[in-house]
Amino acid sequence: MEVLIKTAQFLLSLSILILIHEFGHFMFARLFRIRVEKFYLFFNPWFSLFKIRRGDTEYGMGWLPLGGYVKIAGMIDESMDKQQMKQPPKPYEFRSRPAWQRLLVMIGGVLFNIVLAAMIYVFMLFIMGDEYLPVKNLAYGIEAEALGKKMGLESGDHILAVNGEDPGDWMSLRAGFARGTINEVDVRRNDSVFTLSVPDDFYGKIISARGEGFISIRFPFIISAFVDDSPAEKAGLQAGDHIKGIGTDTTWSFSGFARTINEYAGKQTTLLVERDGETFEVDVHVPEEARIGAYVRNPYDMFVTERRDYSLIASVPAGISRAYTTTRDYFRDLRLLFRPEVSARESLGGFIAIGGIFSPSWDWTHFCMMTALLSIMLAVINILPIPALDGGHVMFLLYEIIAGKKPPDRFMEYAQMIGMILLFALILMVNLNDVLRLFR
Repeated sequence: MEVLIKTAQFLLSLSILILIHEFGHFMFARLFRIRVEKFYLFFNPWFSLFKIRRGDTEYGMGWLPLGGYVKIAGMIDESMDKQQMKQPPKPYEFRSRPAWQRLLVMIGGVLFNIVLAAMIYVFMLFIMGDEYLPVKNLAYGIEAEALGKKMGLESGDHILAVNGEDPGDWMSLRAGFARGTINEVDVRRNDSVFTLSVPDDFYGKIISARGEGFISIRFPFIISAFVDDSPAEKAGLQAGDHIKGIGTDTTWSFSGFARTINEYAGKQTTLLVERDGETFEVDVHVPEEARIGAYVRNPYDMFVTERRDYSLIASVPAGISRAYTTTRDYFRDLRLLFRPEVSARESLGGFIAIGGIFSPSWDWTHFCMMTALLSIMLAVINILPIPALDGGHVMFLLYEIIAGKKPPDRFMEYAQMIGMILLFALILMVNLNDVLRLFR
């Protein structure tokens, strides 16, 4: 069921983003009285799921959810309509318009995606405000996993500063590590305070690991409720109990327990439990799936979060600012793929990876925030100067504006064809990465 819910959210979000993107091209084309012959959600090789004609435009839905398109008259695009390009230019065609109008048509999709993200951020900030968890409020410190331990961190460490400054909120801290902007970390461990230097090759390792196995929020495994037929409840545990160990292993934190329980799958063992200040052991049988059927208390209920509220007027610049900083940060993230210590092939993900960022239960707040993020990602990817993407067309238009002449149509056809081949090869590679990760 979780997979179906994630898939439904992903397809809905993807459909919204594609429609908005293509609508941006469509609106600028209509603004300059350029004929739009087709407007499609998803690609439709061989057949369409449905189509309808209104005026000069055919609206439809394809069956291949790899994107969408508008077919603009007199333009070399993914339709590769060479016959049309052999005819003399018509007044209503894309190629008959001045370069500045064609440029606006081409960036219309990217612009509308950025505007959509900004509108979502404005709406969410006005309705819900901005709640965040400062690193200084992590009462139990951080949970250091394999990568974190290689850097010198240990579970229970408190991060006091990064690069000599306040570490800010938890999400910004993790993003700073991934983007390679953190060089030094001031740490408190028990009664000692010291500084750790971040190795130069560490950022690549975090990206290649997709942020997994690094650091997480450390919090105790305090039970909030049980699933039906729970082994933990059968063993006599109650809501509010703190599980501090399993078998011969001490696992004070939830992360520690989640890592260790796999060693006891299918076995009879004991749980070390604290209740009302007293510690005792209970016998429990751990099922083969290595779960004891107990829900952990919401970590955010254990910490003091901070919140900013926004009026309608204040939410507008705040939302626009967030859209700008998210776009800027994503450009920076793409640059990291070209660092020598980063395996770009292993770092990229396809539809399974993107679908995995959605909530396993239908959460409209999370859905909106993920849609805004994906809208910016789609805009940034599309503006890259690669033939077959909007950025490729923009690159050739800028050449035309500077050089005073258009690139030859045959060159544009070959560039579009090569770009499409490379693009589909990339789509195939990143989705193959997803499948291989599932098997690993």
